[in-house]
Amino acid sequence: MRKLKFFAAGALLSVLVVLGGAGVRADAAGTQYYLGGMTAGFSLSANGVEIVAFKEVAAGEGVCCPAREAGMQTGDLIVAADGIATRTVSELGDALALGAGKETEFFVKRDGETLRFRIKPPRDEKDGKYKIGILIRDTLSGIGTVTYVEKGSGRFGALGHAVCDENKTSFALADAFVYRCSIVGVSRGERGKAGELRGMVLSGEHIADADKVCETGLYGKFADGYDFSDAVTVEAAPISQATIGRAVIYSTVDGVEPREYDIAIAKVDAGNKSNKNFVIKVTDEELLRETGGIVQGMSGSPIVQNGKLIGAVTHVFLNDPTRGYGIGIEKMLGN
Repeated sequence: MRKLKFFAAGALLSVLVVLGGAGVRADAAGTQYYLGGMTAGFSLSANGVEIVAFKEVAAGEGVCCPAREAGMQTGDLIVAADGIATRTVSELGDALALGAGKETEFFVKRDGETLRFRIKPPRDEKDGKYKIGILIRDTLSGIGTVTYVEKGSGRFGALGHAVCDENKTSFALADAFVYRCSIVGVSRGERGKAGELRGMVLSGEHIADADKVCETGLYGKFADGYDFSDAVTVEAAPISQATIGRAVIYSTVDGVEPREYDIAIAKVDAGNKSNKNFVIKVTDEELLRETGGIVQGMSGSPIVQNGKLIGAVTHVFLNDPTRGYGIGIEKMLGN
């Protein structure tokens, strides 16, 4: 699976539900949430092919890059060629082959607008295929951690920030699937270099679908009948109830079982517009030994204080992997 680094300055998405967990008590007074913390694999489709780079074509008439010369840009999403939908890389290749080098009209989405480009694809001397000089992708995949799953509805929230690729380009969601995942290794975080979790998808059968992506994360619904019988339930609390001092996060840094790790909340900023409502510091000696602090893959790990879900881990400080930011949970709920 191609790994996607979904967390600015170093942390990935999260997506799933946690089994077990000490020290968290259910409270029947309000809406109940299954506490997150387990990592999962996911695959996102943009319902088109995204241009990630340009590459010159060596054709009979010389070296050229028709797409760039026509005005296409990296990040553009090609959705059709001469009326043929191009949802995947193979569909775009088929459309170019069918056109056999004739001038082709491409429909491209850019910043919410649909643009048209007319390009005559040259034939590559090396492989004989018709090309327009682009490197493309139709899906992004990675691993991460779910923050919560609402009891009853099965709606989940994950990540705590916008879904971005390694170039920090936001990704628009068309189809997304979530899979069970096991953590098989860790690259420790160091000053100036973000660490990462390395995971393996356990099954080709997805356990949840995502249907919304926005500035506060990725959201969707778990499959009907998914077994939450061993999951811990909690209530959520607003930022106004958060205090400076001890809290815990739930993360999976080995295998499939999440664990509770101690942190300290160093700052609470309810009015922050960048979803950085908490500054947190990892104080748990075991987690520091295993990961060095916050690493890619932990984004979305739930933050619990006084038995209430108050937020999720979102970013790491690159100059100090023991510290990071968190988002207030009320910004994620209701999506």
